[in-house]
Amino acid sequence: MTRDSAGLSDPKAMRALAHPARLSILNRLGVEGSATATEVAESAGITPSAASYHLRMLAKYGFVEDAPPRGDGRERLWKAVDRPLSVGVRSDDSPDVRDAKVLVMSAFRREANAAADRALANFREPEEWRDATRFNRTRIRVDAQEMAQLNEAIEKIIEPYVALRRGEQDAPSGARIAEVQVNLFPVEKRAAPGLPTEDHDAS
Repeated sequence: MTRDSAGLSDPKAMRALAHPARLSILNRLGVEGSATATEVAESAGITPSAASYHLRMLAKYGFVEDAPPRGDGRERLWKAVDRPLSVGVRSDDSPDVRDAKVLVMSAFRREANAAADRALANFREPEEWRDATRFNRTRIRVDAQEMAQLNEAIEKIIEPYVALRRGEQDAPSGARIAEVQVNLFPVEKRAAPGLPTEDHDAS
C-alpha cells in the first residue's frame, strides 16, 4: 500500500472501505467473481440485508458495480471494480485525509493478519504447498527512492498472477487462491522496556 489509486484519496471513500464486512465482501468478489448479496453475506458472516447495504455503500464510492446477470436475471449481481486498492500517506495530505488513510491502512493490516493467522492455524497442506509457503520478515537498508523502486518491482512481479484478472482457465491445473502480503515501511525504533525490578514477586 504505497501509492494512491483513484478513490483512495477521498476521506469518505476510505472511511466507507475501512469496515471488516466491506473488506470481506470486496475480497470475496475479487477472488471468486460476481455474486449476489446473499452469497457475499454468507462469506462475511452477516445477513443478506446487511450485505445489500454494504454493497450499496461500496458502489457509492466506486469499489463495486453491477455485474452481468445470470440465469433468469432476477437476482442482482455485483462485481469488484478492476483497480488496485492501495494507499500511502503523502507529505501534502491534509489532516483529515491523513487520518482516513491511516484508518484504512490499519483495516487492511487487520484483514491481512487475520488471513495469515487462519493459514497458520490450519496448516495441514500437501507437502508441495507447505514447501512453497513463506512467512518472511527481512530488514533492508535503503533510501526512500530505492524503497519506492523496490515496491514497483514487486508489483510488476505479482501483476500476472492477480486473481481478479487471471481466471481459472488461464492458470495451470491445480492452481488455487494464494495471498501475497508485502509491507514496505521505515522502521521506528522500539522503546526500550527497561530492566525488570528485583521485587517482581512481591505482593
